[in-house]
Amino acid sequence: MGTAAIFLLVTVAAGLGAVLLRLPPLVGFLVAGFGLHAIGLSEPGYLGTVADLGVTLLLFGIGLKLDVKTLLRKDVWFTTMAHLVVSVAIAVGFLGLLGAVGFSMLADEGLGVLALLGLALSFSSTVFVVKVLDGRSDQSALYGRIAIGVLVMQDLIAVVFLSVSSEHPPSPWAFGLVLLVPGAWVLRKVWSRVGHGELQALFGVAVTLGPGYALFDAVGLKGDLGALVMGMLLAGHPAATELSRNLFTLKELLLVGFFVSIGFSGELTWQAAAIGLLLLLMLPLQGIVTAVLLRLMRLRKRTAILSGLVLANYSEFGLIVVAVGSQTGLLNDEWLVVLAVAVAGSFVLSSAVNTRGNEYAMALAKRFPSKPNEWLHREERLIDVSGAEALVLGMGRVGRGAVRQLREDYGMNVVGVEHDPARVASLRAQGFTVVQADATDIEFWGRVRSAGAVRLAILAMPFHAANLIALSQLRASGFEGTVAAVARYDDDVAELERHGADAVFHLYGTAGLALADEAAEAAFGYVAAERMRDLQAGHRGDTEPVPELAAGPTTGPATEPEAEPVTEPAAGAGTA
Repeated sequence: MGTAAIFLLVTVAAGLGAVLLRLPPLVGFLVAGFGLHAIGLSEPGYLGTVADLGVTLLLFGIGLKLDVKTLLRKDVWFTTMAHLVVSVAIAVGFLGLLGAVGFSMLADEGLGVLALLGLALSFSSTVFVVKVLDGRSDQSALYGRIAIGVLVMQDLIAVVFLSVSSEHPPSPWAFGLVLLVPGAWVLRKVWSRVGHGELQALFGVAVTLGPGYALFDAVGLKGDLGALVMGMLLAGHPAATELSRNLFTLKELLLVGFFVSIGFSGELTWQAAAIGLLLLLMLPLQGIVTAVLLRLMRLRKRTAILSGLVLANYSEFGLIVVAVGSQTGLLNDEWLVVLAVAVAGSFVLSSAVNTRGNEYAMALAKRFPSKPNEWLHREERLIDVSGAEALVLGMGRVGRGAVRQLREDYGMNVVGVEHDPARVASLRAQGFTVVQADATDIEFWGRVRSAGAVRLAILAMPFHAANLIALSQLRASGFEGTVAAVARYDDDVAELERHGADAVFHLYGTAGLALADEAAEAAFGYVAAERMRDLQAGHRGDTEPVPELAAGPTTGPATEPEAEPVTEPAAGAGTA
């Protein structure tokens, strides 16, 4: 327990230091791993297990949210394959150049070794990218869906390589895994009966490690792939979002072990560290390649640039590929340390860039020529909101409540704005008028400005930065109507007001007021509750006394929007 305590204290301190430097905590976790290894502490035997569990739960969570149709998109599979070829070519040339300038590790390496290293360096980190998208609530945004699709394709390529290069090829019993398709139907039925809370979370972990990891591992396939497949087979269940939320904290804690374990990949030498850091020079080229390929797929400039920025890092799967190459004698063991330095350095660099990714994407997009609206991909074309009197940005629970209130009580023509296509389709089926778009897109706000009927904009997105960006874009576009927003914390309220919000609804601070109104309406009746409000405001409508408390509740139409913390993702901060 003493070693575990030291590891925990150092990791917490390093994570806190990263936060104070305005970097994601995972950067501190990486530094903690290298630091603990440098002072001579041995890697605990359980750290690798903790890391594997974190990555396995991460892939299961990705599968739960993954639409298989995303992998069939041309902008996903074509970008993945073309990026792989170009990245390997760039890496071979760059590593060859390093060998020519005198790095002894590269002096006698052949083309095959350089190509294998290039393959390892062509992958982007699933762990890192998903954490960035989670932080922005952008997994359902177009660029987020494309990025996840590319990551899944890359992971599949890595799994194929590992299966081919392994000394133990997959068992013939692997073909029996097709029985998981009807088996998933049974698991769905069981899932519907487990209820909520800890039993549902336990069910998710059991499915991930049982028919997911263990079954695939038993037939000679990567267990991580099994977790991803099980998540995909169970995706679409009504409780999928709830399960993902229940597993979130556990997954985040276990992933700390993954980041710390990178520092124990091997002994760090000056030459290995130098080559690993020099490999970071290739990241801008890889980001540019991704952005150019997606632009050729008719995606908007910001979408392509954001995808390039978020995917510009090296992957934990690259470490696995190099480890397998080392075990089979294709590579020197020291290359594992080089890749560990490169992966860790790429996380630090990519964290710093993606912290302000939206700002960088907007600035870069202005430097390149625009294309006509008709040239763009169907999902990227500008949105027409002409005729709308009010816009509600973010159609989670709060957003839906605002739309109902404005439409039913005030008779306004309201249009909702949501970037999640699945939610857009569901809301349209329920009778809502919703457009699929990103509220932080400056071109979207240009279209809104041309729709002169809009008098009110409500920012109901769960991510404070998204509301802030949308507010800034809205005011910059010349919108002179009323802007209202939601916030969770006092400092968020103050920041939104400083940036020009006319009204800010504090989700926590005003929940008690909304609850009191609902209670009064249930106890005294709707009309009486309205009368009480008038009396409190000093406006007596007549002399009738307030009715006595009735024996039973008299219900009336709910008039208050739901005032609770938003947990569902709404329009995120980032595409186009």
